[in-house]
Amino acid sequence: MTSQKTHKQLKIAVVGDIHDQWEAADGIALQQLGVDLVLFVGDFGNESVEVVRAIASLDIPKAAVFGNHDAWYTATDWGRKKCPYNREQEDWVQQQIDLFGENHVGYQKRDFPELGLSVVGSRPFSWGGTTWKNASFYKERFGVTNFAESTALMVAAAESAHHNNIIFLGHNGPFGLGDRAEDPCGKDWQPLGGDFGDPDLAAAIAQTRAAGKNIPLVTFGHMHHKLRHTQQMRKAITVTEGTVYLNAASVPRIVQIGSDRQRNFSLVDLQGAVVTQVSLVWINQNYKIASEQVLYQENNSLMQTV
Repeated sequence: MTSQKTHKQLKIAVVGDIHDQWEAADGIALQQLGVDLVLFVGDFGNESVEVVRAIASLDIPKAAVFGNHDAWYTATDWGRKKCPYNREQEDWVQQQIDLFGENHVGYQKRDFPELGLSVVGSRPFSWGGTTWKNASFYKERFGVTNFAESTALMVAAAESAHHNNIIFLGHNGPFGLGDRAEDPCGKDWQPLGGDFGDPDLAAAIAQTRAAGKNIPLVTFGHMHHKLRHTQQMRKAITVTEGTVYLNAASVPRIVQIGSDRQRNFSLVDLQGAVVTQVSLVWINQNYKIASEQVLYQENNSLMQTV
């Protein structure tokens, strides 16, 4: 009799752009959902150290990258002019990085032996697009000066990963998922249209796949689901070459509905190297699922967009 290797089905929560919307109830909700891993796509707030501190204390396996808002007062000239603290005495960007420690995977990887997978982080603090932005910030903080060097750091992290199953975690998604405003990384401000994905992440994914790694999931945020010009919803899921690309930026992620306070999470079911289902769930104040929208099922492909 031939034995078959079985893989435990994992439940992964992806938390979209937080923008200061994180409460103690979020941690309780994740515990109630029974997730095996939590992935944070960044934009915790405008260098919101206390939000990061609260999330860093969460007692669930996790990985995170930082978004453009997480270096809001540091990465750009105009941001530094608005900085509310003395940058000669404090460094809120570094404080956030230090708080997450090994859970910050920007340009790095974290192995999860108990889950049989590794999470590789893309370029942290990304603003998106095909122009290399914030050059001095990236040179000083990470020693990179262009997209090619950025790609090389991601590929090196993937090559050093202990597991063959790789999840890429980014703030912004990769270039190549479409150039319409409603696509996962489509530009929804004037002039409308254009692919605002990160080319360095796209190259890193391609090179990692060519090296023989399995990439069941690439998840990110940044480009909010609600389109600016129509208030309709963008496409949250794309599937290509066996990889599910998930934009998890359902913003705002906490809403008040009458007397009920609800919060959303994207849930990914992963069986080995295969994503079997993705859904967007809203959890009520009693920690029950108030609504669930299935975005993807393995056998039915795309169900619907948010």
